[in-house]
Amino acid sequence: MGIVSKGAKCNVDGCDKEGARSLNTTKVENAGLRVVSVGKKTVLCKEHYKEWKKESKDDRDLERARFDKF
Repeated sequence: MGIVSKGAKCNVDGCDKEGARSLNTTKVENAGLRVVSVGKKTVLCKEHYKEWKKESKDDRDLERARFDKF
């Protein structure tokens, strides 16, 4: 069982909603979200996950392009 299925709350500063996804803490911080988590993983609620996706779209596209075969 993962930390989300155990009922973890969102780790963004000021949010108390149920967690939907867990992501790498450094990737979440690089997207501009203020995180209270100390460990490797950060739990995000549905709204903050959507915000993270919008902010990190360009970075994720570049990352996928690095592994794309021509």
